[in-house]
Amino acid sequence: MAAAATPNSMLLHRASPKAAPSARVPARAARIRCQAVAAPAAPSPLAAAGERGVYNFAAGPATLPLSVLQRAQAELVNYRGSGMSIMEMSHRGKEFDAAIKKAEADLRALLAVPDTHEVLFLQGGATTQFAAAPLNLCASPSDPADFVVSGSWSDKAFKEAGKYSAAAVAWSGKAAKYTSLPADFGALAQNPGARFLHICSNETIHGVEFKDYPEPRNEAGLLVADMSSNFCSKPVDVSRFGLIYAGAQKNVGPSGVTIAIVRKDLVGRAQPITPVMLDYKTHADNASLYNTPPCFAIYICGLVFEDLLAQGGLAEVEKKNQHKAGILYDAIDASGGYFVCPVDKPVRSLMNVPFTLAKGADYEKQFIAEAAKEGMLQLKGHRSVGGVRASIYNAMPLSGVEKLVAFMKDFQARNP
Repeated sequence: MAAAATPNSMLLHRASPKAAPSARVPARAARIRCQAVAAPAAPSPLAAAGERGVYNFAAGPATLPLSVLQRAQAELVNYRGSGMSIMEMSHRGKEFDAAIKKAEADLRALLAVPDTHEVLFLQGGATTQFAAAPLNLCASPSDPADFVVSGSWSDKAFKEAGKYSAAAVAWSGKAAKYTSLPADFGALAQNPGARFLHICSNETIHGVEFKDYPEPRNEAGLLVADMSSNFCSKPVDVSRFGLIYAGAQKNVGPSGVTIAIVRKDLVGRAQPITPVMLDYKTHADNASLYNTPPCFAIYICGLVFEDLLAQGGLAEVEKKNQHKAGILYDAIDASGGYFVCPVDKPVRSLMNVPFTLAKGADYEKQFIAEAAKEGMLQLKGHRSVGGVRASIYNAMPLSGVEKLVAFMKDFQARNP
């Protein structure tokens, strides 16, 4: 039986054009004429559609700006008149040299990165930085380091750092199922002798985000942040951090490149056991070109940085993100408990919105399946926590969030 239409269901569908009735044509003797014609050029799927027809709510790799994909598509075979794709040209040639330098310059402009900090384009994902950070910032494995464990990723960082430092937990949100952050940063159990204090600025799985940052009380005053899932989503005072690192595949590019912003005076102090590819000095001394870098991924990042600058910079981007997240959280909170976000309101993420359905896991599966049929993809929560998760990074258009909210209201009306 067809489901009853609801006011919100009307927003989810466009009327399909009706096929014209076929007319009867009197039979005629067949006449065949052969004429050579040029085959029509295949239209670009992106250009023809204008929009892609779906909204990708994946946590990463994640949606990229359509304009960036279209520009990359146009330049793919013949990069700016070079006769080569950027994927096949030398990373030491003038074309890629210009591309990586432009990407760094635009990132510095976006985040107002001071001259006191290096910008490095690395590989291995943020997970590799869980080891690289203590290897570069601790003189020996016996040096202490403090960690705020606010979710799965900061917990992984803490455990990995324990191999290369005397890592300790300054605060943990595990007892509250990672739905909160410290209410009082002054209450963090920091060790004055620690080499750094580490945080994850936005927990992708659990949806908690730092709105401000704790002051490190260690002697060096070093604050380290994994910013993978909210990197370039808002302005950040980079001068407050000794090290920022981020996998690009959430907000600024495809998978394959990791960005590190590290204070220059911290470079060159790596432990003797540090592998050459994890030593920040290796990459700082070679302008991120010690070995072949992920050229195409860096190029895409550069296009994204240009796009963010064209939007007016990160202050404007943050306003858009606040608006999108506000619409979604308001819909959850106004559902009368039908949809539930477990995260404390003051620390709800603008990037990753986890929620559950009060009616249970079966209805969550139905919700995700029906949403996919409506062109809203990758809404399944992380396998470790279940539920639903909508990742609404910079490139998620407002229309995507509005369609999701309309679907949520429609689903609730059809499944009271």
